[in-house]
Amino acid sequence: MAKKAKGNRVQVVLECTEMKNSGLSGTSRYVTTKNRKNTPERMELMKYNPIMKKMTLHKEIK
Repeated sequence: MAKKAKGNRVQVVLECTEMKNSGLSGTSRYVTTKNRKNTPERMELMKYNPIMKKMTLHKEIK
């Protein structure tokens, strides 16, 4: 059995904010990792939304 890593790197989910506010069906989500020690606050990145076909702001969700 593999050991569990006890590092500062954790997986986070980024969800599109414009899609959420527009009322359109579907969601644009990305899974990425971040270092909890270096970036304790929630991440915000500009990512491509394939449903809206443009770059939009994606925020970290719980």
